[in-house]
Amino acid sequence: MSLKEKINSEMVAAAKAKDSIKLGAIRMIKTSLHNKEIDARRELKEEEILQVLGSLVKQRRDSIEQFKAGNRQDLVDKEEYELKVIQAFLPQQMTAEEVEAEVLKAIAESGAAGPRDMGKVMKVLMPRVAGKADGKLVSDTVKAKLTG
Repeated sequence: MSLKEKINSEMVAAAKAKDSIKLGAIRMIKTSLHNKEIDARRELKEEEILQVLGSLVKQRRDSIEQFKAGNRQDLVDKEEYELKVIQAFLPQQMTAEEVEAEVLKAIAESGAAGPRDMGKVMKVLMPRVAGKADGKLVSDTVKAKLTG
């Protein structure tokens, strides 16, 4: 079952279960995917869908931080629930150790020598870890390995 089919079936299940919060979150995912397809003027590939989901996860995390700073626990709860719904469609997340191993491989492949070569490493690395690892963790690990 493709990721798009899985999202559609979950939407139907949420509607039947009358889970309005989950249904709203899945509709938001579908809307984001649809908008991306309109921009691309074609159907999205699986890795592109994962990128969209990854950006939605990042948005939710940023919102959670902002709402916590503003003492809006009601909105924090809503965003955390949406985050869980989005993450359910993503593949199993990589551990810090797995990310580090991929970073070391990418550094070796790209021939990176220092912090200036971070772009080269990220270009090799991101297709491998897209949707499977937090972008901030990846970039922090690359920085640490190139400066250390």
